[in-house]
Amino acid sequence: MSITSLSTVTGHEFSADEIVPGSGRTGTWIGRAWVPAALAKNGVAGPRIVTLRDGLVIDASARFQTISDVLSAPEPVKVVREAGASGASLGALQTVLNDSLFTRRAARLADETRVVLMAPNDIQPIKACGVTFVRSLLERVVEEKAKGDKAKALQIRKLIHDSLGDDLSKTKPGSPATVELKKRLIAEGVWSQYLEVGIGPDAEVFTKAQPSSAVTHGMQIGVLPESTWNNPEPEVVLAVSPAGKIVGATIGNDVNLRDYEGRSALLLGEAKDQNGSCALGAFIRLFDETFSLEDAEQCEVELTLEGPDGYQVSGRNKMAEISRSPATLVAQVCSDNHQYPDGFLLFLGTMFAPTADRDKPGEGFTHKLGDRVEIATPHLGRLVNWVNHTDKIPRWEYGVGEFIRFLRKT
Repeated sequence: MSITSLSTVTGHEFSADEIVPGSGRTGTWIGRAWVPAALAKNGVAGPRIVTLRDGLVIDASARFQTISDVLSAPEPVKVVREAGASGASLGALQTVLNDSLFTRRAARLADETRVVLMAPNDIQPIKACGVTFVRSLLERVVEEKAKGDKAKALQIRKLIHDSLGDDLSKTKPGSPATVELKKRLIAEGVWSQYLEVGIGPDAEVFTKAQPSSAVTHGMQIGVLPESTWNNPEPEVVLAVSPAGKIVGATIGNDVNLRDYEGRSALLLGEAKDQNGSCALGAFIRLFDETFSLEDAEQCEVELTLEGPDGYQVSGRNKMAEISRSPATLVAQVCSDNHQYPDGFLLFLGTMFAPTADRDKPGEGFTHKLGDRVEIATPHLGRLVNWVNHTDKIPRWEYGVGEFIRFLRKT
């Protein structure tokens, strides 16, 4: 099945206030948009850095050429606000959101004649941390023990919960108490590589997506046609400067192939990095007087999924229950041992992934084509995408090389 008509997956337009709280009238927001030649200040079509002002999408490219320029600025909020005050309007946010819905997109960005949103990162890699919540930690153990067989997951899930009880929720990762816990779990036969990164001293950190490969609100997300057990993962995503300073946040969907990762941890790349497997909110919200890291740490990220078969599921990811602080996770990613000269985005992990049976008892949840996935939190807005196979959604063709060629023309 290939999704070809927006009417088959949604029955309404999105309110700009749904996607960006208050259409960005409060807070400091940055993003990227494709600007066609007819609207570009120098007649060159391409991706521009944008911000929001009074419900309008504002061209900030006179001040910034890349998101890295924003993240590395000594006072990013100040310079983004200055750019927003003087920049030209590219149209109402509502109009740009409507034009960005996937069925109204040209086959290639280079052919696009409207202003359309792009994921709010360009040359920054997207990193991710896994098993940072107890509930997701246990599900990773289930995947491993089931060896990718979703039919075995229910039995194994019960065995693990019976063995572990609530010990993990009372254990601080890397603490001396984990030494004794590890001994007991090994004796009970349930120790796992996921428990190692969940309660041990070192967090799981992996590369989720290459620069410029992510999709954003209104686009299709991809799962491999061969995958029979996969799920969405609603998360808070941090924007981090080259110096390792956390300067803002957005929301994201860390689309995951449970059968691939469950078969072998060495298949993590296939499980996590595919065409359309990384979705980011339309804009990054910078930390200012209206929104702080402490606010991000208290976010409750809601997942709502509706399938073409009438299936519905929802759940919440409570950031307050994360086992390692965001600052600790960032410090494990960026340090004297590993630098990111263009900055990076970091998924913080999830505590909620759907597990309720969808088809047959005991088989749990997996995506169906056409699933509508919504991820939302009041501070950061809403991200809506539809599921399709990785080989059916638009190909990723606009990479860093093309971006460099664009910059040479401007």
